[in-house]
Amino acid sequence: MVREEVIAPEPAEALANLLDVEIPGDVLPPMWHWVYLLERRRTADLGPDGHPTSGVPAPPGPGLKRMFAGGRVTTARPLRIGRRATRRSWVTRTSEKVGRSGPLTFLTLRGEISQDGHVAIVEESDLVYRAADASSPTAGAPASEPPVGPRLRLAVDEAFLFRFSALTYNAHRIHYDLGWARAEGYAGLVVHGPLQALMMAEFARRHGDGLVGRTFAFRLVAPMVGTQTLTVLPGPDGAQVLDAGGQITARSEFVPGNVAGDSPGQA
Repeated sequence: MVREEVIAPEPAEALANLLDVEIPGDVLPPMWHWVYLLERRRTADLGPDGHPTSGVPAPPGPGLKRMFAGGRVTTARPLRIGRRATRRSWVTRTSEKVGRSGPLTFLTLRGEISQDGHVAIVEESDLVYRAADASSPTAGAPASEPPVGPRLRLAVDEAFLFRFSALTYNAHRIHYDLGWARAEGYAGLVVHGPLQALMMAEFARRHGDGLVGRTFAFRLVAPMVGTQTLTVLPGPDGAQVLDAGGQITARSEFVPGNVAGDSPGQA
């Protein structure tokens, strides 16, 4: 799949205002590419849960629940606002496993974003599909004694979750439809995994060495459920996200080298 568009200032302005931070000038902050080059599907292409029923990635079967499990992003150079960029996406691998909730299908989607003739961003997203009647993931482990040092806090209410869904063109109903979220086994609305990854990236941008020239790896370890204030703290190898109850829901680290994967011609 190939998409091309101008990195316009308006989505960056919208994300900055959502996060209540300064609007960027000529350079897009790392990881903010998630509000650009999106696949904007027709309503007729969506299933009852809001996810597309075909395309890239194509669901491995009908009626399966999709979860965002984590990923890796290498930022070779920041994207420039006002210039065209191209994203190429393809599936690099799939695998079948059996977990505590039953059969699982793991799928890795690779994307490469180029601008001005150079690859700027290479990323892999790990998705998990599970049966519709499978139980929802359990809560995360409690954090050890919180480390002393900088931290980020972000209050996420219903309006915030709705606006982030709109910015990322994510129609998955567990993030804004309380009845649907409960039908999928959650006690409340589910805070987006990409939002938690973005906040860990923001933590590195504001309080660390940044992301340019590095590979940022992140993993969602438990769902964050309910409107609340999330907290980003230093972790053993990077950062970690805690929910309002002090449970770890996401972790990140910087890893050497670029993300693995085949070229489009080998997929």
